[in-house]
Amino acid sequence: MLENANHKKALRLMQTRELLRARPYSARELAWVLGVDKRTALRYLEDLEAVHVQDYGRTPRYQLLERDELNPVEVLVTHSALRLLYHHTPGYEPTYFSALKKLARRLPEPAQEVALKSTEDLEKRRGIAQDQGLALALVAEAWFKRQRLEFDYRKPGGSGRPRRNVVEVYFLEVARTNLGLYVIGYECGYHRALRTYKLGRMQRVRTVGEPGAYSIPASFDPRAYLSNAWGVVGSSGGQPVEVRLRFRPEAAYRIEEGEYPNLRIASRLPDGGLEVFLTVGTNHEGFPLEILSWVQSWGPRVEVLEPENLRRRWLEEARQVAGLGGKN
Repeated sequence: MLENANHKKALRLMQTRELLRARPYSARELAWVLGVDKRTALRYLEDLEAVHVQDYGRTPRYQLLERDELNPVEVLVTHSALRLLYHHTPGYEPTYFSALKKLARRLPEPAQEVALKSTEDLEKRRGIAQDQGLALALVAEAWFKRQRLEFDYRKPGGSGRPRRNVVEVYFLEVARTNLGLYVIGYECGYHRALRTYKLGRMQRVRTVGEPGAYSIPASFDPRAYLSNAWGVVGSSGGQPVEVRLRFRPEAAYRIEEGEYPNLRIASRLPDGGLEVFLTVGTNHEGFPLEILSWVQSWGPRVEVLEPENLRRRWLEEARQVAGLGGKN
């Protein structure tokens, strides 16, 4: 029974595709030609990713636009982007998931099936972190419409009380370290400076004022802003500092594989280890906080040599961890 229904749907989708290639149709016209109800016709239009091309009064009309097939490299790029989006999706938002499905349908098999199933997995998260999904939609709206964004934000390590921020959104960044989504923009209420905000910490998000309220300065280049960022702090903190590290031989090959921003090898040591330099951003106290957790992830295979404040903090936290091990 189910097989027969799927076969009928496939035939109607093929018929719909041919109709839309010829000329635009409204959903009502399409339903009449196919002998289905309007809701079913709208589902067919969504499945085929028909484009809204005309609008006469209240009756939108749709057409299927031919698209070039992706070549293998384009397929791989789209697949990689979808996997990244799958892992960092902050919460449920219908338009976001619709976009994921459209991208997934552009992939050939076997990548398409996995991509669509992954999207379905994410849709099951309705109600989980739904506020973040709504916040994402509002951030996108504010960015593309140049509309100011207002929200409450609890800064890590601050007073613990949320502070109201009014931000002109300049850029959105996915952090390489935790795949979290961050908003970069000019805070025009209290700080009157460029600031970076983690989406998951933004509360009571709303757009304020009229669209087109600001322009992103031509001098703002997100590549330059993030050039010293190990995570996303970039130029919004203190002055960048140079960090010097010594890696043991068993970690050297992983460092030499690359993929680490602003890292350069200073010397190869006789035992096979490496000394390296990194230029990294700092917080408002001049401390390279973002690099600390990355350094700690190497355990005893790395030693911090400079700057002194990072070395002291690294050693102190290592002693604290060692002390926990002796409390059994």
